Amino acid sequence: MKAIHAIRTPGGLSLRVDVRATVVVVVLAVVALAAGVVLIGSGDYPIAPAEVIRTLLGGGTTAQEFIVNDLRLPRALVGLLVGAALGVGGAVFQSISRNPLGSPDVIGFGQGAGVGALSVIVLFHGGATAVAGGAIAGGLVTGIAVYVLAWKRGVHGYRLVLVGIGAAAMLTACNSYLLTKANLVDATRAVVWMTGSLDGRDWSQVWPLLVACVVLIPLVLGYGRNLRMLEMGDDAAYALGVRVERTRLVLMLAAVLLTAVATAAAGPIAFVALSAPQLARRLTRSPGANLLPSAFMGAALLVVADWIAQRAFGDRQLPVGVVTGVLGGCYLLWLLVSERKAGRI
Repeated sequence: MKAIHAIRTPGGLSLRVDVRATVVVVVLAVVALAAGVVLIGSGDYPIAPAEVIRTLLGGGTTAQEFIVNDLRLPRALVGLLVGAALGVGGAVFQSISRNPLGSPDVIGFGQGAGVGALSVIVLFHGGATAVAGGAIAGGLVTGIAVYVLAWKRGVHGYRLVLVGIGAAAMLTACNSYLLTKANLVDATRAVVWMTGSLDGRDWSQVWPLLVACVVLIPLVLGYGRNLRMLEMGDDAAYALGVRVERTRLVLMLAAVLLTAVATAAAGPIAFVALSAPQLARRLTRSPGANLLPSAFMGAALLVVADWIAQRAFGDRQLPVGVVTGVLGGCYLLWLLVSERKAGRI
């Protein structure tokens, strides 16, 4: 039996709380923040976690304040926010498609953002801000195109995944073509961006990402009940009073924006959006999208992966996208095997 408690407020409102899911959210939040502190303290000038916390509270030396606040804190914050955005985006698409493979980086939205960014780099030689804008535009255009192509008296999960996989293949080909047209400098820059990295991130990446997460994640959470109704099928959702297509469109748009903004900030980091919602669901053992656990799971995964990329290979630091790609590929193989054994694929 699941432990679900009902909380009543003085105003007469009642709230049902899943105790296990709440504990998982708290634990994942603590893990993500602790990993962020450890990440800030790692590097050529190591700082103990206690000293990192003291510096963040304003009690560090001048050198520690410069290293922590100016150099390392923005990178950790970008990692936490990108992971949370990808976790929520992946949870929305997996829930809408009712398919564990219905992830933004599987159904083409990450590749679309990549086409937008590479077009700015290769064709217009744009700077960092222009590349970020191109990634967001590319992700939005891809999301709209996939939605329109998957429409047939509504958008259904199976059709959405198939259309998205086809779009991902074509967009990957576009990325390869753009690389062949680039000069050596632009091609090198494009390849580094496409790998996905948190290296060199500063406050100019933190603020737009923070604004997007503050606006879009609460919006998605507000539609959480309707999203859970959609998982029962359109007819059941209609019968329960859900405006199905409007809800689906708003949630898809928010998820596409979260994915695009995350990709603009750190590049197309693979498999976080795929694995975070599934891992969160296995921990909470709760039905539905598990939006908040997915956000904290994504944040924890990305920050831990960045620490591994920096510290696990000696003096040679890797882009975080390489680590998430390796770990995510192993997870995808395990997921496919488990789904096949369960008879779902």
